[in-house]
Amino acid sequence: MDQNVTDRADATWTVSKSQLDSPRGVVAAQHFEAARAGAQILAHGGNAMDAAVVTALVLSVVEPWLSGIGGGGLLLWASGDGGEVDTLDFNVRASRNMDQSQYPLVKGRDGDWFDWPSVEGDRNLIGYASICIPGAVAGFAEALEKYGTLSWEDALAPVIELAERGMRIDWFTSLCLAIDAQGLARLPASAELFLDNGRPRRVPNGKQVDYLPMPAKAATLRRLAHAGAQDFYEGEIARSIVTDLLAGGSVIDAADMAGYQPRWRAAQSGVYRDTEVAVVPGLSGGPSLLETLSRIERSLTTGATDGQAAAVYASAIRSTYEDRLKTMGHAGAHGDCTSHVSVVDADGNMVSLTNTLLSRFGSKVTLPGSGILMNNGMMWFDPRKGMPNSIAPAARPLANMCPAILSRDGRPLMAIGAAGGRQIFPCIAQLISYVLDRGMSLEEAFHAPRLDGSGPTLVIDQAAAPDVAAAVSQHYPVEIRANSLHPVLFAIPSAVLRVGECNSGMVHPVNPWTACAVEAGQHD
Repeated sequence: MDQNVTDRADATWTVSKSQLDSPRGVVAAQHFEAARAGAQILAHGGNAMDAAVVTALVLSVVEPWLSGIGGGGLLLWASGDGGEVDTLDFNVRASRNMDQSQYPLVKGRDGDWFDWPSVEGDRNLIGYASICIPGAVAGFAEALEKYGTLSWEDALAPVIELAERGMRIDWFTSLCLAIDAQGLARLPASAELFLDNGRPRRVPNGKQVDYLPMPAKAATLRRLAHAGAQDFYEGEIARSIVTDLLAGGSVIDAADMAGYQPRWRAAQSGVYRDTEVAVVPGLSGGPSLLETLSRIERSLTTGATDGQAAAVYASAIRSTYEDRLKTMGHAGAHGDCTSHVSVVDADGNMVSLTNTLLSRFGSKVTLPGSGILMNNGMMWFDPRKGMPNSIAPAARPLANMCPAILSRDGRPLMAIGAAGGRQIFPCIAQLISYVLDRGMSLEEAFHAPRLDGSGPTLVIDQAAAPDVAAAVSQHYPVEIRANSLHPVLFAIPSAVLRVGECNSGMVHPVNPWTACAVEAGQHD
């Protein structure tokens, strides 16, 4: 083969994105249209919570396979004036009618760290039996009521407009649909919406972008705006949701929906170097992040080489994961798909918000009556009996989500989080260390190679320094992989930072849709 041909075949793209700096508010999100919508809220006088909620709601339309009103999440709020960080848990919850026997184990293993047995028909992964009670609508409404300035109706206005216009269809949409076309084809309403005669929707010849209207979802959102968020749990929308769920074989009933309540709690905090790190307490990735940072602080010395630092990160992450899986339960073996939003406004208020459907396209179920794509929250539970995270009635699962807010001298410094399932807190721990220990800007930190230690083999970015793999492989099996668009191997982070009166934002560079937007309407 001609040498030039070989070089071209082996070449890879060099992808980068720039940090956005502004004295005004900044929104960092996984889709540029969502970031832009949040920034417009800031430009019209809204605060960080208003922008975060609107951004998350828009994400449910423009990138519906990752998050939405059929899922749940976690968020943190920090006032620019200082004070305690507040957290809201609006994650999904199992039905009170749930029973372990509904998920019989069958021969076969899932191949993960603890080699879980499989469940008959993948009932915990796909279809109506995999659905948990969604918390996103209740969570967003609670967040606006406590810390926002925007009405629920006004927050939904831009979301309704985009649902009526439709989801953007471009080459990246087609790729995302193709990845899960087989699963979507199993559910009629999902196949009708997202597929074209069983195939992923594509942009028509001669066009770069097309749009897929979502009339059922737009109608549901209009009803929510008019009737209020509680209609999702006790009103007309709730009745439609429960009718479809029961018809599909779910055990979620009207009492389950009416009984759902999000939970405000004081943040759990730790100190890393001279900086306070606040996370959501309990069944999240937050406690594991704090433990990882504590291990790093004890072992990482000033002037460490890339290889020495990587060995510390690997040891801290693996040790924490061993404790997490043995004592807290396991968060699933099928890569979660999630959206994260980080916002800082001109007054220094910050929000770190993560929302998820769990797997890509969640349960793959689109409810016929409401057009809502539903989560597959049962995936987060251990299917075996007697385990810390076993299936149980009305149980809350152990989640991977790990939004965090860092503060210094009593003022919020950084809001950070990521999508990526088990990869989330390993990613965030390294990014925090890059900024605080190595003095990197957000842009430098987000482009710096990372490792992931959430599985049995340590995965190292092939762009890492030569001594990294050598140092880590002395203690763990190592695989060297590219930080590519698909599959995601090192999480998809986003963050905002405030130093003095200057705000900065940065998003995952290896994704065509991620973006930061500033309240004046500019975006990268």
